[in-house]
Amino acid sequence: MTTEPYSFPRRHARTQRFTLGAPRAFTVAPDGSRVVFLRSRSGTDRASLLWVQDLSEGAERVAADPKALLGGADENLSAEERARRERSREGGAGIVGYATDAAVELVSFALSGRLFTAELRAGTARELAVPGPVIDPRPSPDGRRIAYVAAGALRVVGAEGEDDGALAEPEAPTVSYGLAEFIAAEEMGRSRGFWWSPDSARLLVARADDAPVERWWISDPARPEREPHHVPYPAAGTDNADVRLFVLGLDGTRAEVVWDRVRYPYLAHVHWSAAGAPLLLVQARDQRSQLFLAVDPDEGSTRMVHADEDPQWLDLFPGVPCWSPSGQLVRITDEGGARVLAVGERPLTGPQLHVRAVLDVSDDDALVSASAGETAPEPEIGEVHVYRVNELGVERVSQEPGVHSAVRAGGVTVLVSSVPDRPGAQVQVLREGKRVATIASYAEHPDLSPRISLTQGGARRVPCAVLLPTGYTEGPLPVLMDPYGGPHARRVVAAHNPHLTSQWFADQGFAVVVADGRGTPGRSPAWEKAIHEDFTVTLDDQIDALHALADHYPLDLDRVAIRGWSYGGYLAALAVLRRPDVFHAGIAGAPVTDWRLYDTHYTERYLGDPTTSPQTYRKSSLIDDEGLVDPHGPHRPLMIVHGLADDNVVAAHTLRLSSALLAAGRTHEVLPLSGVTHMTPQEQVAENLLLLQVDFLKRSLARP
Repeated sequence: MTTEPYSFPRRHARTQRFTLGAPRAFTVAPDGSRVVFLRSRSGTDRASLLWVQDLSEGAERVAADPKALLGGADENLSAEERARRERSREGGAGIVGYATDAAVELVSFALSGRLFTAELRAGTARELAVPGPVIDPRPSPDGRRIAYVAAGALRVVGAEGEDDGALAEPEAPTVSYGLAEFIAAEEMGRSRGFWWSPDSARLLVARADDAPVERWWISDPARPEREPHHVPYPAAGTDNADVRLFVLGLDGTRAEVVWDRVRYPYLAHVHWSAAGAPLLLVQARDQRSQLFLAVDPDEGSTRMVHADEDPQWLDLFPGVPCWSPSGQLVRITDEGGARVLAVGERPLTGPQLHVRAVLDVSDDDALVSASAGETAPEPEIGEVHVYRVNELGVERVSQEPGVHSAVRAGGVTVLVSSVPDRPGAQVQVLREGKRVATIASYAEHPDLSPRISLTQGGARRVPCAVLLPTGYTEGPLPVLMDPYGGPHARRVVAAHNPHLTSQWFADQGFAVVVADGRGTPGRSPAWEKAIHEDFTVTLDDQIDALHALADHYPLDLDRVAIRGWSYGGYLAALAVLRRPDVFHAGIAGAPVTDWRLYDTHYTERYLGDPTTSPQTYRKSSLIDDEGLVDPHGPHRPLMIVHGLADDNVVAAHTLRLSSALLAAGRTHEVLPLSGVTHMTPQEQVAENLLLLQVDFLKRSLARP
């Protein structure tokens, strides 16, 4: 008896978009002797193991196996750990994160709320008996102690399990030490709340008090016997958590770090290295001004190192600010219409590069991630490369057209490369630019090859990807716009796997168009900030790109649909409500429908304070949309999909839109997903969600 092969939607869900089994989370030892990373055993195994690649011997080995350490027992995650994983969009299991000492010889990690360590030279792993559930354990730089969070307290234990104790304990149920508050983890890219001093004698520890934050209740209507759980959610215009910072000594000393927290309440970034004093980046509530502050760790006083202002907003970037080994400030800034790398007060890049992140800073250079800027000789649509930058110039490390990232230390670079004509990502270990090892991926082959045409559309040269059905020959095709279309995420990328779902939709008989309009990252500051106080311009760019591409591709403009998730869901609903003359059907997944219900740091950056700029919120709202009651415009089919356990874009967004549509007499479909968060990791849910979307699109775009 033969079994039917799994469909692409099922395999896509089972493999978590073909990412399971791929190596990730690399750390390079400072002496360049080894690389530590995470990887599961196969393309369908969710549980990641800790691995070590020994570069001198050219062999890799398992440093920690969660199945062995837990004795085969299932994982049991605390509510705090589940929330952390939701903020980082972590859908895996096993060892999903780890930290090392400075020499990368001792590793610590949490499993089922228990603390484990692995000694890489000895090749041993064991549990330390400490109070739990343990969150975010991190060794001291000297490897003699491990700090961790349990029950809101910041605790420290010896590396052998001795002398466990709390350095700071919460004074109230709403207080936690050593954890990133919701808004920092969700929007600022700050996933941690404590930092060791280089000499291992002290820690900088964030204290977050959620008492001022409104409580929202998330329940599962399908399980009425279960109590709802509350989420401190800082919606636009409401209070954030109160965040403070302390220097805590292992000897019991305690000093609060002092800055103008009223003017600059956001603690966005912390850096502490041997090159200088602890360095903070703090932002104003409106994110139009920010300070770089150096901290006196003895007294807690601060001095300003640098200040930035912008009439629209200031972005945050991975890896900066930091000190160079020589003690100069390293930052990314908008200057001369470009996004540049600055070391000290000197910009080292110009408008040909759009710098996105700082990956490493050495005595000789900085390693950065960047895409082509506005003045680059070639557009390089969807490409992101790794560059070495110093006062002598810029050198590109990655060569293949594609999307690249890197980790570097000790003269060794781990280069991760995704390209359009190869599934997954290739991981090369380089020394002095030459490959010395390759780290294998166990990810499954998708057995689907996207036919990607990367181009630009419209007068604004909107980056686009067009995908046609496999084996397509001739004739106009119904169109499916498949964008994200908003800040922080690009969908038009020169890589294989990000386009798999779009190609699968194309193979169902559609011409799929992915367009990255204004507001999406990677081109210029002006491009990203064109959405200031008006999200609806993102819809204008989708329409301009669609009409321009119709001159070159077989697009049937009488049958155009749009689908998206999160911001893309908002964009899909906006399209069918505002422009039914262009769009004939829409699928809105987890859409933000009323921006007053979304969080402070994200929403206020773009739309301002709703208490002083209510008209800005109305303009970008779906709930207040006059198109809902337009008696003359056509009413297009709209499917709204939402996870009822979503604590990021809560289900109230969809329920309020559905109520407004019903009051306006507009037909629509709502697909509630019980127990599903902002992610859809459940295999059958993810599979059937794709199948139901295809059915809806074919019904909605069928010719009379």
